Amino acid sequence: MKRIYRIIPMLTALLLAAALAACGDSQTQSSSGQTSAFREEAEPESVASSLPQAAQPDEQEKTPRVLVAYFSATGNTRNVAQQLEAVLGAELYEILPQEPYTEADLDYNSEDCRANQEQNDPDARPAISGTPEDPGQYDLAFLGYPIWWGQAPKILYTFLESCDFGDAAIVPFCTSGSSSIGSSAEALQELAPDADWLPGQRFGGDASREEVAAWVESLGLDKLNPAG
Repeated sequence: MKRIYRIIPMLTALLLAAALAACGDSQTQSSSGQTSAFREEAEPESVASSLPQAAQPDEQEKTPRVLVAYFSATGNTRNVAQQLEAVLGAELYEILPQEPYTEADLDYNSEDCRANQEQNDPDARPAISGTPEDPGQYDLAFLGYPIWWGQAPKILYTFLESCDFGDAAIVPFCTSGSSSIGSSAEALQELAPDADWLPGQRFGGDASREEVAAWVESLGLDKLNPAG
């Protein structure tokens, strides 16, 4: 049986706080555009915000544990993840490969580059440096990645096979120059079949906080009551 998610008090307060913060702290970000399936724009500045005291959730309401886990080869997905962290007050976790990707590894024009070899190998599972402590404690997990040849990088497969999120809600998001999230999320769902998967979203690397907050609001997280 799915757990009941008490999201609405937190969601309303956090989206309000994010909107107020955005009004007073507008960011200017530049985009250099993608030059390949594995190229992302330059990494935008980190997003950091604190919630005003009045926007804190009711202390008597059980606050859901929210995780934003992401893999970012060059910075774009990191930006969206940091925006989500700011909007939801979530815990942020970067999925790191044991062997970092180099520029040559991401040269999709070369058939022998590491990224191409991994994407073409159904059994490829790049080693990761670790996993979040007790993934099952989270009620809601956002999972972010760049699109490589229409799919999530195989390191995401390693991550999901290494973590047990149980029946938590998982929301995928991706970054790309033009490709949609497509079937990438469906492929990931097969690795965590017990989770409650919500529709995913594609962003450009320079996505603003307002854009991310609007998407979160559109998810209808307050309606997550599978046990009811």
